[in-house]
Amino acid sequence: MSGFSKETARRRRKARIRKKISGTAERPRLVVFRSNLHLYAQLVDDGAGATLLCASTLSLKKAGAQVRCDRAGSELVGREIARLAVEKNIKSVVFDRNGYIYHGRIKAVADGAREAGLEF
Repeated sequence: MSGFSKETARRRRKARIRKKISGTAERPRLVVFRSNLHLYAQLVDDGAGATLLCASTLSLKKAGAQVRCDRAGSELVGREIARLAVEKNIKSVVFDRNGYIYHGRIKAVADGAREAGLEF
């Protein structure tokens, strides 16, 4: 991978993953995006091309929670997206790690969502 930046490598992995998975209305895709300051999670229906739900450390911080973009904050984002999904009768999702390694904050989102009732 010499000559490629980290971001270019991640985008190539993302494209490889997205060829294989997609979300439906019954089983949407849970996408996780990691920035330097915040972590975002969305439920996406690829058939309709629509975002069904979203949660982030930014939205939790605006709601008044003391959240940082670490593993604990990521787990809270996972629990929040799962809570919103269960309210809309969504119980099963497809997890899209968005080219990131399944480790650390990405894994914490998945674990938090599983604990709060989502299946994937």
